[in-house]
Amino acid sequence: MPKTSPVVAPTLDEFEAAREIVSQVAIVTPVLHSNYLTDLTGQEVYLKAENLQRTGAYKIRGAYNRMTKLTDAERKLGVVAASAGNHAQGVALAAKKLGIKATIFMPIGASLPKLQATENYGAEVVLVGAVFNETLKAAQEYAAKQGAIFIPPYDHIDVVKGQGTVGLEIMEQVPDVENIVVAIGGGGLAAGMAVAAKLTAAKSGRKIRVIGVQSEHAAPYVPSLKSGELTEITISRTIADGIAVGKPGRIPFEIIKQFVDKVVTVSDDEIAKAIVVLMERSKQVVEPAGAVAVAALMSGAFKPKGKTVAVLSGGNIDPLLMQKVIGHGLAASERYTTISVMLPDRPGQLVKTAEAIAAAHGNVVEVLHTRHGKGLEISEVELRMSVETTGHEHRQRVLKALQAAGLKARIEAD
Repeated sequence: MPKTSPVVAPTLDEFEAAREIVSQVAIVTPVLHSNYLTDLTGQEVYLKAENLQRTGAYKIRGAYNRMTKLTDAERKLGVVAASAGNHAQGVALAAKKLGIKATIFMPIGASLPKLQATENYGAEVVLVGAVFNETLKAAQEYAAKQGAIFIPPYDHIDVVKGQGTVGLEIMEQVPDVENIVVAIGGGGLAAGMAVAAKLTAAKSGRKIRVIGVQSEHAAPYVPSLKSGELTEITISRTIADGIAVGKPGRIPFEIIKQFVDKVVTVSDDEIAKAIVVLMERSKQVVEPAGAVAVAALMSGAFKPKGKTVAVLSGGNIDPLLMQKVIGHGLAASERYTTISVMLPDRPGQLVKTAEAIAAAHGNVVEVLHTRHGKGLEISEVELRMSVETTGHEHRQRVLKALQAAGLKARIEAD
């Protein structure tokens, strides 16, 4: 088995060269101040809005930088990629700009908007595999058979350099930043951005911290960093499919070991809450993987000291998933609650219940009235109501108002 060469982190000059290339296709995304997160954490917090990038995510940076390095002969062979969404769109747009034929393998059941967007950029989409590993294997086999060039999503130094241009932009937009919080999947973005930002800060004699964030259901960097070796894990289901990677990329891992200060994890509930907050407070539509940095700040997984930038790495969320996530996020924030009330089966009880909720300023959005619930007496009915509240304290006030009215009320498990 051939020995792999050691990984050398890119220099600042290499990141600047990558920025010249990436600027041909990517925009400089804005940095937005977050009053909500600033108040919550007690530190100034800003949002780097890569969800507003072309193709809806930072991935175009690394894909384009890598593909500009191909020789004329390699370009004629075409490129191949495997992706559930964001990398697919990045490769497809880069290929279109460079006049290269692109074949993108996506898993069966991939998000329809992401599939259509990839096709609209001119790529040929092949649906293979029930799980991503099957899709990846099929793409690599196709590339080997056809002689096409496989474009990896994160495990290539040119991809890392391209993604690192996000770090250069942050350091220019918020020059006195002290912490950068960013999602980690395979690690390309975190690796490149950490090096670019830290090398820039070092020029002025400053130090900054870079914090990586993973879903608790897909966090291979935690055991890998602990052992110092690449460790593969079994992924559990998570809404953050964009960073659901079972094993770190070799190149990003070696860089992250040196340049990322800490890796924390967040739950799906915390991610869902972050998506809702970003939509309500910052008016930003962000996909689950793109919201994990904010989830880490909201949950306290990372407690910042000093000016902080959280990277919103992507905004490609399926509208149907968004609908589910918003409902889940509201429930997790105790703003949408199912309350069960056992009532005697006689006139006037529904009015009594509604008046108690109204007195506590709750808002009933859905009602189910049944005589067939489990545990009901013959003379009882069950009223199940979906009630909108402003949070934990308000939900408790609504419950107490019902109980004070002599009603047998309880909150159903979310």
